[in-house]
Formats: sequence, structure tokens, C-alpha cells
Amino acid sequence: MKKQSTVNAIVVVLLLVTLVVPGMALAAPPKPSVHFWLTILHNNDGESQVVNAGSGLEDFGGAARFKAVVDAEKWDATHGPWTQRGAKRGVVMISSGDNFIASPEFNASLDKGVPFYDTIAMELIGYNAVNLGNHDFDFGPDVLADFIAGYTNPPPYLAANLDFGGEPRLQAYVDAGVIVPATILHERGERIGVIGIDTPSLPFISSPRNVTVSDDLVNIVQGQIDKLQAMSVDKIILAAHLQTITGELALAEDLRGIDVIIAGGGDELLANPGDLLLPGDEGLIWGAYPQIAFNADGQMVPVVTTSGEYRYVGKLVVGFDKAGRVVAIDEERSGPVRVATGDCNGYLPCDDAVEPDPVMQAMVVDPVEAYLSALGQAVIGVSEVDLDGLRGSVRTMETNEGNLIADALRWQAGELTASFGVPLPDVALQNGGGIRNNTIIEAGDITLLDTFDMLPFANFLSLVPGVPRAQFKEILENAVSRVELVDGRFAQISGFSYTWDPAGTPQLLNDDGTVATPGTRVVDVVLDDGTVIVSGGAVVDGPPLNVATIDFLAQGGDQYPFRGAPYTTLGVTYQLALANYIEVGLSGLISAADYPWEGEDRIVQLP
Repeated sequence: MKKQSTVNAIVVVLLLVTLVVPGMALAAPPKPSVHFWLTILHNNDGESQVVNAGSGLEDFGGAARFKAVVDAEKWDATHGPWTQRGAKRGVVMISSGDNFIASPEFNASLDKGVPFYDTIAMELIGYNAVNLGNHDFDFGPDVLADFIAGYTNPPPYLAANLDFGGEPRLQAYVDAGVIVPATILHERGERIGVIGIDTPSLPFISSPRNVTVSDDLVNIVQGQIDKLQAMSVDKIILAAHLQTITGELALAEDLRGIDVIIAGGGDELLANPGDLLLPGDEGLIWGAYPQIAFNADGQMVPVVTTSGEYRYVGKLVVGFDKAGRVVAIDEERSGPVRVATGDCNGYLPCDDAVEPDPVMQAMVVDPVEAYLSALGQAVIGVSEVDLDGLRGSVRTMETNEGNLIADALRWQAGELTASFGVPLPDVALQNGGGIRNNTIIEAGDITLLDTFDMLPFANFLSLVPGVPRAQFKEILENAVSRVELVDGRFAQISGFSYTWDPAGTPQLLNDDGTVATPGTRVVDVVLDDGTVIVSGGAVVDGPPLNVATIDFLAQGGDQYPFRGAPYTTLGVTYQLALANYIEVGLSGLISAADYPWEGEDRIVQLP
């Protein structure tokens, strides 16, 4: 499948160094000879978005269209007219992580059981190597093991900086050579090494349980490069999931022998003038495709990534010389390839439209669509007011949707504590990163699908009893410690209000949750009954608090400093708690009086 372009001839960027001496004319240096052209197809953050690219973009994205694009690009890479240029050519398909995510779509997989729809989709797409991302651990190691178990013939899963020794089911895949630090792909007689790493933040933002992660990325990756080179592998790709492409760009500078890096986790859109993009994406371009770094050898390293959710197929066409060095980038053929079909919802041009792959459509898309349709028809209530669940809102300030969710946790915990022999909750906390709809839900009917959109993870309602007041202040200091970064640890709350000052010192924690740098941002904390917990930044003596939250936070996720305090899981997910609260606790009515758009000043930020 060829990209549209105003340029007909292939444009090749060559890695050339020209010495210029004033007053002296020099002949142009000879062009490096390309021995092997490799088309690297890639994506990241597919995140179970198998149906389409989202509301209003029904004619874009989805696993069936994505596979059709990948198949066309694979054929073109090795059989298209451009290949009649003498050099060998090959193609590989690589994922750089977050291959599934908690979502209504993935719930369809969980309800189905092994093999998951997402596993079927990835096997049909035909990946040569798959890196692990943080969201691949959101349901814990056992679900990841189930995910891999669904393959007929799994590709190598890459994880150079993870240790699976504490998780027997995943360690079994290590022993079987399915989960590996690196792999060697064979393409047209050439050997291509691929290394994978996950974010060192994994324990704080997901649920790896006994999987441990190392942050010594330079030494770990360099060790794998050295091993590959010792086996005469001279073309080496790193698939990394560092949450932002700036991390991969920085890492490239410290590595010797790396040729290409595929980034993941940041969801950045790289594109060039003339690239066809999804409607609305024109203003979201992070930078050019590819980004160029230079490794510790001074060699050019293309660094690429794509916007996620099966919206684009990334395509990097690089030329290697006989020594395995990247000496050329085919700019004409490289870039994001959007996934489009039909009439593109009225958006033109649409010459790149593809027909959805019929096997993927029947085996994955149709059953997931049917599952979503059933959820969307199950009305559980009505909202009188729009609900703000935008990512930039729930991670930085109080919102009425955040208030609704936190209230649901406190209400549902209050309904269940007697059955579990634990005290009633005084307060409730929900991290903004666990609220995932990233939309404004318009006033009107609220369905089960809405609650899954808002709260898709397998997080269970939990009660942490007897939290000392000083520790509770540390918990709130953690919630506001990274607001400037729109970090998911920001808390939506119930049962109290607090004031915080962005000019104060952000709290820093050690890995064990103890305080390294005390925070001074939390100024005042007052319970709904008027009990003062913090005044002027000082903790007021008094009895401890019983905190309703989700097990992810109780376990220390997002660095919440519960520090191993005992907690009781109350047997319902946070999604079910919300659905029950709307349907039963609120008798089906989310009123504008109870949940005004402007909030209730539960969280006040000082100017």
C-alpha cells in the first residue's frame, strides 16, 4: 500500500559527512551502498481498541482494517514496484507494548475466556516480536499468562529488564523461550536482533505482583546488544515502552551498536507534510517521522512511534550497508499509515481506504461489537448534568464525574462493611488515572457501557482501616505531588475537602513508600462533619481514618504511601460499585444539585 505523495521519485536521506574547506571545491562523496532495505512495520498501545478508532471515527481504526493495512504493506515491502532496485528487501512487524488494556472491549475477552479476542487479533495480524508494556500487567500476571496461552504459535515476547522468577506461570514462558530479553529475526537471509524493555515505573502504575523490574536500562540493553553482536547480529532494533518518546531519544545516546528504536507508551503522533491523518489529528503532531538521535558511536538512530489504538500502522524503511549500519532512510515510503475504510465518514481524500479483513471481522470485531451493543442498551440511570471525565480534568482538579465515582466507593463500602466485619469508611479516594473515559458524558441516559468506559480496570473496592492522620496527609501530598505532569495519582475524593498550594514543596517518596522529602502542598483537610484533620499544613491530633479506595492504591499503586497497611477487599469492582450507586444509591438519578458541573469545592487550589 503506497502513501500518497506529491513527489513521485523515491527520496532517500543518506548518512553523509562532507568536509568543507573555505575556498576549496570538493567533489561530492560517494553515496553509501545499501545492501538491505528493511521495512519495519510497528505499532504500540493497541489497548484492545479492536472495533474502530472511537466515537465519531467509525470509518477508521479497528483490528480488521489494521490487519488489512498491515497485509498490504507487507506485500508492498517485498513485491511492490519500488523493490526493483537491486538491494535485498525484507519486512518485520513489531509491537512496542500495551497490547491490551482494561476496557469494555477487553471485558468481552475476559467473559469469553482463553483465547481472548485480543490474542486472536494479534495472532492474525502476524507480529514477529511483541514488547511488554505497563498495561499488559493491569490485570496481574495470571491474565497476561492467559493472554499468551491463547496463541496457537506465540511470537517472542520481549522483556529484558523484567524478572519473572516470582510468577511461576510467566516464568514457565521464560523457560520455554516465549518470554525473552531479545530475539533474532531472520529475513531474506539477514539476521535482525530485537530487544525489548518496559518502563521502570511498572510497579507504581500497574499490577505486576511478583514480577520485578530494573531501572538499569543502559547496562541491560547494552548487555543484550553485546550478546547479539557476539553472535554476528549487526542490525539491532530496540522496542521500548518508556511512556514518552523523550525517554527513548535520551536512551539512544548512551548505547553503542543500536540501529533503530521503536518507542511506546507516550501515544505521540509523528508525521510529515503530506501524510494522511485521521480527522482531528492534524493539530496533534508531536514531531517529524522519524525522530533522529545519535548513539554513543555517533551513528544515526531513527526513533519512531505511533498514535495507539490501531489507528495507524507505523512504517520505517531503512537501508543497511554490508556492515549492518543504517546508511539510508526512505523518507518517501516512511511514516504513519492511517487505518481507513468506507467513505472515510465524508472526509476526503480517501484513496487509502481498505476493506476490513473478513476473518478478523468475523472472529474478533463482530463478537466484540455485539458485546458492546448489549452494554450500551442496558440503561441504569439518567444524569441531569454533563459529567467531566476528561483526562486533563480528572488528573488535575475536582470534577463532578470524579465526585460521583468517589461517592460510589464510599457508599458501596458502607453497604458492605458489615458483611465483611470492617468499620464504616470515613473517606474515599479514587486516583484520576483509574478514570479512563476521557470524554464529557452528556446529560441523559447512563448505561452499563458508560460505567465500563469510566472505570474499566479490574480494580476492587477495598477498605483500609485505621490510617493515622499524619499518614493520611502523606497520602494527600502524594495525590498533588505531580499535578503539573497531569499524573494519574491525583485523587478524586469523598467525605472530606482539602486545600492545596501548588507553590508548596512536592512530596518525594522512597521505593518503600517512606517519605524522602516531606510535602508542604496540603494546607487544610476537613471531614464533611466539620472535623479538622489538617490546619495550616499541620496535622491535628485525633483518631485515625477508615479509607475506602481501590486495591491498586491500597497496594501502593501510583506510589500511594499506605506502606503495606492491612486492607480488606470488599468483593466488587470499582465499576460495579459505580453502577450499583447510580442504580440503587441514587435511585437512578444523577442530579445537577448533587453533582453540579462546577463541582462542590471539595478540592481547592490556592492561586
